[in-house]
Amino acid sequence: MTRLVPVAVDGRRFDLEIAWVGPPDIDPALPLVVFLHEGLGSVAMWKDFPSRLCAAIGRRGLVYSRPGYGASTPKLPDEHWSPDFMHVQATQVLPALLQALGVRPPVVLFGHSDGGSIALIHAAVFPDRVSAAIVMAPHILVEEFGLRSIRGARTAYETTDLRDKLARYHQDVDSAFRGWNEIWLSPAFAQWTIVDLLPAIGCPVLAIQGVDDPYGTMAQIDGIADRVPATRLVKLPDCGHSPHRDQPRAVIEAVEAFLSPGA
Repeated sequence: MTRLVPVAVDGRRFDLEIAWVGPPDIDPALPLVVFLHEGLGSVAMWKDFPSRLCAAIGRRGLVYSRPGYGASTPKLPDEHWSPDFMHVQATQVLPALLQALGVRPPVVLFGHSDGGSIALIHAAVFPDRVSAAIVMAPHILVEEFGLRSIRGARTAYETTDLRDKLARYHQDVDSAFRGWNEIWLSPAFAQWTIVDLLPAIGCPVLAIQGVDDPYGTMAQIDGIADRVPATRLVKLPDCGHSPHRDQPRAVIEAVEAFLSPGA
């Protein structure tokens, strides 16, 4: 069951789609797990994975759609995201949502793709608010390897049924796709990186990536391990950009092993 939560960021009001998941009889002292979706994701696109994960680890979870996605406020027709759009999500939108919901830190962040990058930025900027970060196929820098796949996604959106498929998960599908695709393929985004932020992360990090990920090489998660000492890497064979869809059992088992009782 989803609902809309109003938040204000930099003088602008957004309605964010949220859903609570997890077993009802949990230890309230355990940190909440906050799920941060991919560049084309939403609450609905996670499907039942957050519920399955939270049931396995005995935690409560919060799933939400960022502005422009799912049933959240779409981006304006003439709005173009800037290269710092993930920093804005990590340092302004996410804190505003948690405050609106009365969520007290620390939390566990679980991010996929762009959501993984947002999790890392939030953990670096607010190290006292995050007890652990789990990131799947995160981006710490822009690779030409990944941009080729993003260009391919644009072609597919314009020439195949991809738009119709995504429309099942987004109130304004063009808002979701164009917002993500245009900024990633913008020349201004080519030098984007969060590498210099990573050493500020103080919590343990679990970084998961598929060996067959078409959107990033292992340099992405290896780069996290090089700069965050408390990093555990999981590299999954026969797995693409979405480990929670390609190998959900392996992801859940890795998270169970990673999260100690107090994390």
